[in-house]
Amino acid sequence: MLALLLGAMILLAPVQILLRGALGSGIAWVDPLLRVLVLWVGLLGAVAASFEGRHITIDVLSRALPERARAAAGAVTSLFTAAVTTLLAYHGARFVASEFHYDSVAFSGIPAWGLESVIPLSFGLIALRYLRLAVSDLLALFRSDDADEGTSAGVGSS
Repeated sequence: MLALLLGAMILLAPVQILLRGALGSGIAWVDPLLRVLVLWVGLLGAVAASFEGRHITIDVLSRALPERARAAAGAVTSLFTAAVTTLLAYHGARFVASEFHYDSVAFSGIPAWGLESVIPLSFGLIALRYLRLAVSDLLALFRSDDADEGTSAGVGSS
C-alpha cells in the first residue's frame, strides 16, 4: 500500500510540474491529492515503523540499564507513547467527525472526512501497538521479579 501511494506521488508530482511549465496550468485536483497522499504515506509509514520496531527512539541510557530497569523504562515509555497516541487518535476522530458533520469537501466532490480518516486510524493502531509493548514489558518485569524470588529462595534452602 505504501509503495503504491508513494509511486502515485512520484508520478503525479512531476506531471503536474511539467503541465504547469508547458501549459501554464496543471490538473486542478492533483495538488490537493498530493497533500492527501503525503498525509497517508506519512501516517501509514509511522504505523509500519512502529509495528516493525523501526521507529525513532532515544535510548542512550536504556542500553546501559540492567534487564529489570530496562523493562521498567520500556513499560513507562510505552505507556506514555500509548497515552499520547490515544489522545491524538481521539482528537483526530473528533476532527474527522466535524468534517463529516459540516460536509467538508477535499477536492472534486470527495468528502474530506474519508480522506482524513487515516488520522485516528493510524494513531489508534500505534496506540494499540505501544499498549501491547507496555504489557509485554510489565510481564517481563514481573517475570524477572519471580525469577529473583526463586533464586533467593533457592540460596536460603541450600
